[in-house]
Amino acid sequence: MTDSPETKPDTPNLFRKFLNGTEIDSRLLGMFGALALIWLGFHFYGLIFKGFGAMLTPRNLWNLSVQTSSIGIMATGMVLVIVSRNIDLSVGALVGVTGMTMGILQVDIFPQYLGLGHPMMWVVTAICGILIGTGIGMFHGWLIAYRGIPAFIVTLGGLLVWRGTAFLANNGKTISPLDDNFKLLGGGPYGTIGATGSWIVGVLACIVIVYMLINGRGKRIAHGFPTRPMWGEVTVGGLSCSMVLGSVLLVNSYPWPKGIVKQYAAANDIIVPAEGIFISHGFAIPVLILVTVGILMTVLVNRTRFGRNVFAIGGNPEAAELAGINVKWMTLKIFALMGALAGLAGVVASARLNSATNALGLLDELYVIAAAVIGGTSLAGGIGTIYGAILGALVMQSLQSGMVLIGFDTSIQQIVVGSVLVFAVYLDNLYRKNAK
Repeated sequence: MTDSPETKPDTPNLFRKFLNGTEIDSRLLGMFGALALIWLGFHFYGLIFKGFGAMLTPRNLWNLSVQTSSIGIMATGMVLVIVSRNIDLSVGALVGVTGMTMGILQVDIFPQYLGLGHPMMWVVTAICGILIGTGIGMFHGWLIAYRGIPAFIVTLGGLLVWRGTAFLANNGKTISPLDDNFKLLGGGPYGTIGATGSWIVGVLACIVIVYMLINGRGKRIAHGFPTRPMWGEVTVGGLSCSMVLGSVLLVNSYPWPKGIVKQYAAANDIIVPAEGIFISHGFAIPVLILVTVGILMTVLVNRTRFGRNVFAIGGNPEAAELAGINVKWMTLKIFALMGALAGLAGVVASARLNSATNALGLLDELYVIAAAVIGGTSLAGGIGTIYGAILGALVMQSLQSGMVLIGFDTSIQQIVVGSVLVFAVYLDNLYRKNAK
């Protein structure tokens, strides 16, 4: 007896076929959809109620990418912390204490030995900031792993201790300005790579994308694994390269302010015509730092024993211990890495503000945790992606930036961010239940 047409299984719809053919994570598409809704919503709100839409402009999107950098850098480390069934509430305070320490080093200490304006001062300062963050992270990891104190308590105490330390380091005073070369790490008109450099980066990125697709397909065939259909490979490559080249066009369409152009022209004996000179910003240095960190962390998570051990610990700590993984030593290393990334974020944040203040990084821990969770990292441990956390950071920063543009009060911004965090955890619970 044959099945009637009504009893035959439903054929997959086009959307499901697209997901299966391209192997794109549905949660990733959901985050892109949420980001598009946020951008369009705030832009059209401004058009309707303010008379102009400021969200989807090259200037705002360029600034948004810079603002996302420090949160995104820390979010990549928070993924490993949460995946291993821990939490770090001290990352914002670490940004503050490392930023203040680097400010003191640049203004009060290094000039005595290196000389004021030494070309290597920014390098030494940045290394010191990252090492300080790493040391603090190692100390937290030691207390958690070898002294059995819960991560929540250790890092909550760290939040208070290091925030207070940042205040006492310079009696609450702000240190400004910082070294001229150091502040380029925070972006600004001079802290960019320009139009030509951005096109070079974009083209190289597309070449790498195509190479990875071809190489990955070859490895699947060699090991007998199923491959994506050719249309799926072309779609993934086309979408990825389009996003890269679109980003290049976007950052190159944002020109230097006229005042900066005049200063630059006067310093370089350039005659400015009546219609002015169009000088593109291009990619900002902090954005390139974020991209580099994202790539390195992705390799660490997906291609090394360290990354596999982290996910093994998050999946089942007892089984990981029985399998020969030194869970305590791994925990210490995870928190040391988180501290190093917080120190790097302190470099970017203080350079961007061109100042060191004890309030630097205030409430960043909320945004970092929210970014990781929104990006698909499960608070139950064992699940998380680096690219998801970076995209989550962009979502969180877009929310904050959009609310600032339309004039929301700070208290409203905090309510919205807190609500989004709770909602993200709720969605994560639903997703895990449906996946079972």
